[in-house]
Formats: sequence, C-alpha cells, structure tokens
Amino acid sequence: MPLALAVGALLGASLVVVTVMAARRGQQAADVAGYGVPEGVEAVVDVLDSAGVVLDPSNNVVSASRGAYALGIVAGDHLVHTEIVDLVDAVRRSGDTLTDDLLLARSPFSDPSLHLKVRVALLGVRHVLVLAEDRTEAFRLEDVRRDFIANISHELKTPIGAIGLLAEALSESVDDPVAVARFARRMSVEADRLARITKAIIELSRLQAAEALADPDVVRVDDVVGLAIDENQVGADGRRITIVGGGQKGLEVLGDSALLVVAVHNLIANAVQYSPDGSRVGVGVRRVDDAVEIAVTDQGVGIPEEERERVFERFYRVDPARSRNTGGTGLGLAIVKHVAQNHGGDVRLWSQPGRGSTFTIRLPEATASAAASLGA
Repeated sequence: MPLALAVGALLGASLVVVTVMAARRGQQAADVAGYGVPEGVEAVVDVLDSAGVVLDPSNNVVSASRGAYALGIVAGDHLVHTEIVDLVDAVRRSGDTLTDDLLLARSPFSDPSLHLKVRVALLGVRHVLVLAEDRTEAFRLEDVRRDFIANISHELKTPIGAIGLLAEALSESVDDPVAVARFARRMSVEADRLARITKAIIELSRLQAAEALADPDVVRVDDVVGLAIDENQVGADGRRITIVGGGQKGLEVLGDSALLVVAVHNLIANAVQYSPDGSRVGVGVRRVDDAVEIAVTDQGVGIPEEERERVFERFYRVDPARSRNTGGTGLGLAIVKHVAQNHGGDVRLWSQPGRGSTFTIRLPEATASAAASLGA
C-alpha cells in the first residue's frame, strides 16, 4: 500500500509538472503568435497624407492609409508592385532600414510615371512598415523648369538676333529714310513675334504647373465656341475663309471659361492658317455618352501619318517655313493638349493628306448636381 501511494504521488507530480510546462509553452507560443501591431501605429497610419502600409510576416496588409490606396500600391490585402515587395524582403533578411527611389506604373496597362521615395523598416518582431512619398509632382515641375529654359534658349534667339541685326542696319541707314522705314517695320514684326512667343511660353508653363483646376465653374460650351469664332473672324475674312459653327446647343462643362476659349481659339486659328483661301472651317459640338466633344475641321493639306504623334509637342511644326511666314509659335497645340488634360479630358486628331484635318477636344459633361452645387 505505501508503495502504491508513493507511485501514485510520483505520477501525479509528474503529470502536474508536464501540464504546467505545456501550459507555459502554449502561453509563450500564443504570446509570439498574438504579437500584433504596436499600439498607436494603426492610428498614425490612418492619418498619414503619404502612403503608409503595415505588413505581417506573410506580407499581407494589416493596415494601410488612404494614400496607399490612392497611389495604387495596395490592392485588397497585398502590395501591388513587386519592386516594393523585394524591398520588404531585403529588410526582413538584413534587419536594416532601407530607402529607395522607385519609378512605378499607376496601373497594369499604363507606362511607369509614378515617382515614389519608399522607406521600409522593421516594426517590432514580426511586422514591417512601408512609407511611400509621392514625388511625381516634384519630378514633373523639374521637367517643366528644364523644358522652359530649353524652349526659351531655342526659340527666342531667332527674333532677338533679328532685332539686333535690324537695329545695327538701322543705325547705318540714318541718311536713307526709305531704308529706315523698311527696317523699322521689320523690327516691329520681329518684336510682335517675340511678344507672341513669350506669351505662349508663359501660358504653357502656367498650364503645366497645375494638374487640375482648383476652382472650376459651370461653362456654357456655346459661349466658348462663339467667342473663339469671333476672335478668328477677321483673319478668316481676310482670306475669304468661312467659319461655320453648329451642333448641339446648351451643353455645359466644368472648368475655366478663359482657358477653354484659348484652346478652341488655337484650333480654329490653326485650321484657318493651314486652309486654302476661299475654303471653310467647321466647328461642331455634340454630346457622346457623358462627354462633350468640340470638333474643328478644316479643308487644308492634312497631316502625314508619321507626323500625327508629334503635333502636340512644344515648338513642333509640320511645315516650319509656313509657320514662320504666318507668325506661328509652334505652341498652340501643346496649349490645347494641356488645357484639355487640366479639365479631365483629352484631344484627338483625325487627318488625311489632301483632305484636311479634324481636331476634337473631349471634356466631361457637367452633371446636374455639380452645376446646382456651384450655382448655389
């Protein structure tokens, strides 16, 4: 009997020890497995203007800021871009905080255009924090600055040089009234050209400095087209070119009326410039789905297929000699493109050599609710 009691006590004590040790190991495992995001981190991520993402050991998204979804680096519960995932894996292996500048695509079917400064660091034992700063705007503004300087140095040297030479010739012809008058008229022409180029460059740079309109109004398309036609009427009459407006009436868009008039004016001016005397230019307006289309059609020489992709580039001219003779700056279509983009639209081109061209600005139509809100 005493032996049996001793054996029972020994077995009972062993069972208790095993149970306690198992419970401790289970608690330790639970502690490790349940180690969550450090307190306060999720609240900080939620209020970040930049993109912030917290990942678990399987690289699943535990928490993400609105900026992360807006930039498209998070979809559902995972990171979209393999470049960021590779950076996360490198941090897990080394334990060091890493920073890199990445050029990423905003969507699977778009070209890389998103410049991000990405910083990745360990967050506690198991989690990783990803912070992404959108530097796309900074890169775009730097491109604008560089292009502005290059454009000025390239385009202004011709009229400035011509004015210098004319001034020198004028000073040498003080005794010849006829020559003085001729050189003075030529200087006036070059000065006007210089003023037009400078104005166009400033206008384009201002448009490029903002991706969208900050304070749009409800704009009547009929008014925009009417003003643009009136501004080109004198030049068209001088060459017996008829400008005909038509299409749907009463359509409205959200935007800046003055900028839209500039865009349509540029299209009509180009159509008049490249049309033969005695022809006609048509300006049509119509609604297609939820978009308003403003189309300008000419009966000119048309644009070769290999030139069509470049006509919206700054200072690109299909016929440089003709542009110089007519005083063109080569910036009109670039301005049209940026006005359309800033209004959330685009501009399209149809052309056939010998049959003319049609440029179409497509803009989102103003909804009734938006118009009522702005009207109030």
